[in-house]
Amino acid sequence: MARKPPPPDEEQQQPSFSRRSFLKSAGVSAAATTLVGASANASAAPTALGPDAVTLNLKVNGAARSVTVEPRVTLLDALRNQLDLTGAKPVCERGGCGACTVLLDGAPIVSCLLLAADAEGHEITTVEGLGSPEKLSPLQAAFVEKDALQCGFCTPGQIVRAAALLVEKWPDDAAARETFVRHRLSGNICRCTGYNGIIDAIWATAEKRRAAREAA
Repeated sequence: MARKPPPPDEEQQQPSFSRRSFLKSAGVSAAATTLVGASANASAAPTALGPDAVTLNLKVNGAARSVTVEPRVTLLDALRNQLDLTGAKPVCERGGCGACTVLLDGAPIVSCLLLAADAEGHEITTVEGLGSPEKLSPLQAAFVEKDALQCGFCTPGQIVRAAALLVEKWPDDAAARETFVRHRLSGNICRCTGYNGIIDAIWATAEKRRAAREAA
């Protein structure tokens, strides 16, 4: 009985360029690139915080403030629980209602979604920094005059958002301006549905600012 020929050599069975060899070479290249990149960027890597509490230096309403909090603490909780600035309210704590709005370098943000550690090196302004019960800002006074608050729980966030809105460039067309204002306020929810008074207060403040500019 004739003997069967031996199977061909394994190297002869596989093509010179296979999927396996490509993946192996690609993996080695990627790993080498990652290691080189990690080594080059090691000096630029952020400093790890925690797990214990850390001391943060914040600039709030123009003043340097120090807080000692765990790295997981949000800016909202640090303001309320460490600095006794309770104007920003914890409501949804998911960034969906705007009650915790503060200004970060002049831009409105929801403080429930920002870690306090990430606010270091930035200017933070809360509703307390816009005016006080003894000396209301023109915008705060307009909210009172136009009856723009009912239960008042959302009012601090509404005022802070409106303060940022007032320094933006508004469209020239009247209809476009109203759409612009309503769009900017859409992230701040008023459960009492007092939106007309809020918008009236913003219009009144904007008109006073325009008149002051024209008179200057």
